[in-house]
Amino acid sequence: MKRVLLVALCAGLMAGGVHAEEQVEERANHFEGQSADSLSQAVSNLSSTNDHLAALLAKDELSDDDMAIIHQLTYTLEIALARIDQEVNNMATLVEEVHLGSENMEQDRVRVNGLTYLETIRPLVR
Repeated sequence: MKRVLLVALCAGLMAGGVHAEEQVEERANHFEGQSADSLSQAVSNLSSTNDHLAALLAKDELSDDDMAIIHQLTYTLEIALARIDQEVNNMATLVEEVHLGSENMEQDRVRVNGLTYLETIRPLVR
């Protein structure tokens, strides 16, 4: 009898695990944020989505529809912020190359990495 209960419990847990995995996959796929294929696009998406979020948050009360919209907006915000994070990390690497190049008086290294850095950061410092 104990063995039958143990088998039933394990089967139930396994079925629940499959169901939980399906829920996570379903949750992850139920909205798609705006893509951010470049830093400029990420900054643009971040700006417009922040404006939309700010307008909703300025309300005295948030309706269920507002909450659903905010939920959808977070997908775009997360994508934009991830892209910005990736780009800023790349910029930090370029600045480090400029730093090291300047210490070693390597003009070409400084110029190439410095110009690349300045071009890359432009969307953030307009």
